[in-house]
Amino acid sequence: MLRDAGFTEVEGYGALFSDVDAVKAALAETGMKMTTAHIAVDDLESDPEKFVALAKELGMRAVYGPFLMPDDRPTDAEGWRAFGQRLAAAGKPFMDAGITFGWHNHDFELVDLGGGVTGLDCIAEAEGLTLELDLGWVARAGADPEIVLARFPGRISAVHVKDIAPAGENENEGGWADLGHGTVDYAALLPKVRAAGIDHFVLEHDNPADDKRFATRSLATFQTL
Repeated sequence: MLRDAGFTEVEGYGALFSDVDAVKAALAETGMKMTTAHIAVDDLESDPEKFVALAKELGMRAVYGPFLMPDDRPTDAEGWRAFGQRLAAAGKPFMDAGITFGWHNHDFELVDLGGGVTGLDCIAEAEGLTLELDLGWVARAGADPEIVLARFPGRISAVHVKDIAPAGENENEGGWADLGHGTVDYAALLPKVRAAGIDHFVLEHDNPADDKRFATRSLATFQTL
């Protein structure tokens, strides 16, 4: 469906890699590439050689840590800085192999820890890490995506592009919307993203009621921006 909609690349996530042969077969059948992936930090730490080899085999350009469960999230700047160092250590085998490595945010990393400092700021202090900035989650956190984008010059290697439904709409889809059918002003935002030198865009919707509708409408919108 994604191939027929016009996509040529996809971003994988950890659960897919329990059956790598199926992933490889699907990519071969469709002619698509898996250029990036989300892999949990615990998995990366448990078997870095396995995942570096997997990334190379599938031709990935970047791997990102994707999420922390609520009980695992630091609550202060010191904790987030320690997590950034942990993340950098987990990513070193990838960086040594020439694969971009970083963190993909949600909204909880944008909480003000005091003095305007956020968890994302603290993570970004770790040497070598990049960010896959999720613009939709930035907006949902109540932050201005343009301002957050400008806070990390040269450190953002990819962005997630997703839209937020108007208040009270799409509640069955978690309040998310297909690109161009929500409230985020991507017509103004994406030129700023490109001007920052970012050229990898992942279209995403956390809970679409209709996968094909999301994919086709979002790509159609993106191609106009």
